[in-house]
Amino acid sequence: MLNDLISLTKPRLLRLNMFAALGGFWVASKWDPDFVLMIWMLIGSTLTMASATVVNNYWDRELDLKMERTKNRTLPTGRMEPITVLTYGLILGIVGIAVLFMFVNAISGWLGLLGWFVYIVIYTIWLKRTSTWSTSIGGISGAMPPVIGYCAVTNEVDAGAWILFALLFLWQPAHFWSLAIRRVEEYREAGYPLLPVVKGIKRTKLQMIPYVLLLVPTVILMYVYHYAGIYFLIIASVLSLVWLYHTITGIAAKNTEKWAKVNFLISVNYLMIVFVAMIANTAHA
Repeated sequence: MLNDLISLTKPRLLRLNMFAALGGFWVASKWDPDFVLMIWMLIGSTLTMASATVVNNYWDRELDLKMERTKNRTLPTGRMEPITVLTYGLILGIVGIAVLFMFVNAISGWLGLLGWFVYIVIYTIWLKRTSTWSTSIGGISGAMPPVIGYCAVTNEVDAGAWILFALLFLWQPAHFWSLAIRRVEEYREAGYPLLPVVKGIKRTKLQMIPYVLLLVPTVILMYVYHYAGIYFLIIASVLSLVWLYHTITGIAAKNTEKWAKVNFLISVNYLMIVFVAMIANTAHA
């Protein structure tokens, strides 16, 4: 049962978001962190994000049965009762939000609550089943972790918070669509109106380009506003241009499966390397 409780929180996604939250905290701290505050921020934001993924599992349990990738999850296989999972998710959320409000600050608490609401109500319950905009709008929740981490230190939503938000918000659609392109038939059979299902793969490839393109000025702004140093600028700019180039080549790519797989791998490594560079080079900002 413990393994099921952990798997319901989608640990891989959770780790990525925790790292993003830590990155935002470190940028604001400029290598002079309040470790107690950092621990409370990580606990609160992680529990809040875990709550959102657990409730997402509860709401999607019937659709998960229709996809090869998700049919072996806890609820589709009947290893736990739906009401137990929902209760578990809500408890995680209540505790997580409470920690942010009580031990971090009100701004971080409200941001956590906003991210939770967008992911569950706007994305999972509404748009995921009705609109191709689910990926883009749902990106609001995915962009919250670094902003929560940043605002835990600054206690205000300033330019740094908005730039970090933009970085994660712009990263998500291209990252997810490269996966969706590879699994388009699964999503079609399950009834998800994702962009490649509704508008086609070619349209999806084209729509990925502006998101990746806008990452270039976003990382430049991190340097211009002195949130990160010159080494970050060089590394992040080069990686953004490499990802942009590969995304553009998708238009003429003959082997879409291979192209999408490589693009997905680039996106995963892009985020990790950019945040590592951001953290490492914050001291020189």
